[in-house]
Amino acid sequence: MEETISLQEIFKTLKKRMPLILLCTFGAALIAAIISFFLMTPIYQASTQVLVNQKKDTVAQQQVTTADIQSNLQLINTYNEIITSPAILTVVSENLDMGLSAAQLKEKIAVSNANNSQVLNISVQDETYNIAVDIANEVVEVFKEKIPSLMNVDNVNVLSPAEPMEDASPIKPSKLLNVAIGLVLGLMVGVGLAFLLEFLDTTVKTEDDVEQLLNLPIIGLVSPISDSEFAETISSQRRSPREAVRKAEV
Repeated sequence: MEETISLQEIFKTLKKRMPLILLCTFGAALIAAIISFFLMTPIYQASTQVLVNQKKDTVAQQQVTTADIQSNLQLINTYNEIITSPAILTVVSENLDMGLSAAQLKEKIAVSNANNSQVLNISVQDETYNIAVDIANEVVEVFKEKIPSLMNVDNVNVLSPAEPMEDASPIKPSKLLNVAIGLVLGLMVGVGLAFLLEFLDTTVKTEDDVEQLLNLPIIGLVSPISDSEFAETISSQRRSPREAVRKAEV
């Protein structure tokens, strides 16, 4: 016969194992908070934006056509690769003298353009905000210097350089988010353990367990007797024959 679990049994199990569920939930949140606040290294991000246009002929310098704009947009991916190439980052590494190779710098840099625009967003992540600012600005300066010789481009404008800040906030780890994730994971683990322990527990504790085990109705219950009540019952039984003998002698 297939067994089914009612909502009443589910809530009963959750109520029975509530201490375990709370322990797992808040324990996981506490571990996530300790890791986020004390063990994980904060990462800061500095960003700068540049506008890149192709080199135009002198005669048509003031004329910008739709074809020119489309051509510029198609070159965005090329600019992205050039910015993170060794040709740029090796010079950046030498200028900053931070002991970082071009490959290490590339891991810190992300280049993108929003909505297929000609504006390049250069973001740098580092454990120190001022270092991220220095790298971002130096990448732009080297890019402006090298791009005319690499491509037919002589119009690189910095729209918003990275600015140093004394109270910059790290972008990661997201401490509150990690704690919230820890709460959810802990709750899931706690509920899972509660039902697992309930499934593995085959002991008989209540009359409901007897009914489910034997598939028979219960017609009576035997109340438990405490040690004091048991001792009093034994002593009364011992006194009863003596009292009967005394009455017979009288």
